Amino acid sequence: MKLGIKLITVFISLSLADAIAEDWPQYYGPRRDSTSTGKGLLRTWPKEGPRVLWTAPVGIGFGGPAVSGGKVYLLDRDDTVGDNLRCFDLSSGKELWNFAYDALGKFDHAGSRSTPAVDGDKIYTCGPLGDLYCFSASTHKPVWNKNIWTDFGGGSRVPAGFMDRGTPDSSLPIWGIAQNPLIYRSLLMVAAQTSQAGVVAYDKLTGELKWKSPALDGGAGYMSPSIVKVGAEDHLVMAMAAMGFGRNARGGSVNGLDPLSGKVLWTYGNWKCIIPVPHAVDAGEGRMLLTGGYSAGAAMIKVEKKEDGSYGVTELFKNRDFGAHTQPPILHKDHFYVQYTINERSDGLVCMGMDGQVKWKTGEDPLFNKGGAILADGLLLATDGNRMLYLIDPDPSGFKPLASAELLEPGENWAPLALVDGRLLIRDQKNLKCVAVAQRVR
Repeated sequence: MKLGIKLITVFISLSLADAIAEDWPQYYGPRRDSTSTGKGLLRTWPKEGPRVLWTAPVGIGFGGPAVSGGKVYLLDRDDTVGDNLRCFDLSSGKELWNFAYDALGKFDHAGSRSTPAVDGDKIYTCGPLGDLYCFSASTHKPVWNKNIWTDFGGGSRVPAGFMDRGTPDSSLPIWGIAQNPLIYRSLLMVAAQTSQAGVVAYDKLTGELKWKSPALDGGAGYMSPSIVKVGAEDHLVMAMAAMGFGRNARGGSVNGLDPLSGKVLWTYGNWKCIIPVPHAVDAGEGRMLLTGGYSAGAAMIKVEKKEDGSYGVTELFKNRDFGAHTQPPILHKDHFYVQYTINERSDGLVCMGMDGQVKWKTGEDPLFNKGGAILADGLLLATDGNRMLYLIDPDPSGFKPLASAELLEPGENWAPLALVDGRLLIRDQKNLKCVAVAQRVR
């Protein structure tokens, strides 16, 4: 009898553990690395693809969803009106509430740009005109709001032309501001990228400015800050845009900051990206991988603390045959996987080892072009940036697709994905869809 009770208890415990899914509370997930601890993913799909549980209409754009406590948050946008934080029920797709504010402005590649960040009762968003908001999930109202461009001397809120993109104190970057808020302890951090401040940090509850870093060398880009381990320390890593094109690019910088004070701890200037978008990826042991498009390729650097308390930066390798346009690489078993189709080349999905050697690439068969991806249960779930969703076995010996399905309307579908409780959230330029990709989803 006691054995039976123990078995029942174990079964209930396992069932509860399986049911209490890890939330996806921010851009690229709980650790900001596009990985999920979820298990039980389907290894095969029916011919028609995995079940679509629900579909919700959304505006055009590239902002991804965040999920917390059974709620899906999406910063939607209409360029002729403004931004709109929308909240959906994860189970049904029903819209529960929304809050819109005026933020008129048109951009090349119209629509939303960023993913909300959720911390307890608070939801943080940053719109393409620099409007930073903290909302209450319980009241559905703003708690505080700032503007990370004009508050720090950013000047006009009209997008710049292509040739003068990212010029401090002039117009907004040509594609607007694409900051994904980063929560670190009691702070909320974003990159202002003006001549008065590189990165800024606020008290996440009150909106009080806690610190602003000095201006960083380079123009405004579209990268969000990320946290990378250097020994036992956390460093906030942010890259600024170079000016020029390809091999003629000049200026720009990669910077490591103290996340509690904004002090610049180290700077690396030998990687030139004119339009930095993907954040720096923590590769362990003080190493970080930088990736970009427009001939920037990839650079792996290692940061170490010296005996005198300063920091040294060592370039481990650079490789123009591995890079990224919008989404950062995913690290799995000492190999990086990324979509490297950019304006000047079509390499598709590419695998590279920790030593900087490219193992394989799909090229245009099949073509992967700026789509989102998530690593879960040892598998990659990836959109191709257009119509298709793929299930892939990430193997350095070659491209191994397990299943695929056409689930999206054709278009520039470049938004990050989200995965919670076996439910994958993907979007195109018309709809947000929830797809069942695990065995136990009902």
